[in-house]
Amino acid sequence: MKKDTPIEYAAQIGLDWSDRKHDFCIKIKDKEALEYGVVKHDVQEIEDWALALQKRFQNQPIAICLELKAGPVVYALLKYSFIVLYPIPPKALAKYREAFTQSGAKDDPSDAYLQMDYLVKHPEAVKPLVPDSPETRILQSLVEDRKDLVCDKVRLTNRITAAVKNYFPQLLQWFDDIDTQLFCNFVTKWPTLEQVRRARKDTIRNFFIANRSVRKSVIEKRLALIKEAIPLTEDQAVILPKSQLVGVLVVQLSEILQAISQYDREIARRFREHTDYVIFDSLPGAGPVYAPRLLAAFGADRDRFSSAEEVSRMSGIAPVLNRSGKSAWVHWRYSCPKFMRQTFVEWAYQSKQYSYWAKEFYDKKRAQGMDHQAALRALAFKWIRIVYRCWKDRTCYDESTYLFALKKREAAVG
Repeated sequence: MKKDTPIEYAAQIGLDWSDRKHDFCIKIKDKEALEYGVVKHDVQEIEDWALALQKRFQNQPIAICLELKAGPVVYALLKYSFIVLYPIPPKALAKYREAFTQSGAKDDPSDAYLQMDYLVKHPEAVKPLVPDSPETRILQSLVEDRKDLVCDKVRLTNRITAAVKNYFPQLLQWFDDIDTQLFCNFVTKWPTLEQVRRARKDTIRNFFIANRSVRKSVIEKRLALIKEAIPLTEDQAVILPKSQLVGVLVVQLSEILQAISQYDREIARRFREHTDYVIFDSLPGAGPVYAPRLLAAFGADRDRFSSAEEVSRMSGIAPVLNRSGKSAWVHWRYSCPKFMRQTFVEWAYQSKQYSYWAKEFYDKKRAQGMDHQAALRALAFKWIRIVYRCWKDRTCYDESTYLFALKKREAAVG
């Protein structure tokens, strides 16, 4: 399907999904009357409904508008070539609903109608859902799921930190990072200060060596701190329940850490095998974490974005300008894929260490009075323009080539 080719749909459908049923509203071409119905959230029911539409409209194209880009009902409908899905942002539908129901009332059949109506009256505001290549979608899912696992890790480490402060705060002094297998194994073996102080020095020393903490100075420092440690409390009513809680949490943390390592290996393997690997691997500071995330953000479909500005707006990097009367103000974009925005901003921060011009650009913005985050977003905005061109032209980034182009442009302006 070509991007700018208009399609004559035999029917346009609004589909309001839920985990139990899906309400729909059908607008048939050249007919005023609308049809309403419900499909159960069941694989066979969805299949029967789709095949009935195919038979009824003789395999002509059908447009379905819904508040999803991914999910069971989307995956179920994507396999039918005659169905074209049009995702609508939930916030856009909410604003559209407010125009008709100022009371804020919400109902599934009326939402199905509103989605159909939005598609019919504002086709320019929605884009058809075109699935990316399988290898790209796999990588996109892996990096997003890894992010969720990292968030789980942070929640667990925060809970562990809060718990050990109540009965065994020395742990936080002995270990710079608690999100490690070393820390988990240590707490599992010695859950309280009393137990670790009863252990022999050689036993503790051999434990660290066996867990790949082999720096002698670090081991000896920990041994000295253990010997000097004084209990925060000897109240068993505090120590027993808190140590048991920490024991449960470190088991979960250990599993999460192993899962993240597995994801890192799988992401690295699939990233190396991707056709666009060399482009994103060439970006300074991207490394094994941000390079796959940047590839996932752009995807493999070169028709997905028509300009770098579109990427900036979608990711939330481009600011929003509001005007009212004589007033005008700029603020950052609230409604955007947060993970995508985070990817660009965090990579911009890393790029300062590996790119000469990126460091100069950031320092210049800071000297102009921008705060740290605003300067990073400005740098990310500039990087998006560069990466977009590399991605569109299928060329690797080269720092010397870019610096030469900058120098040539400055000379031409001067």
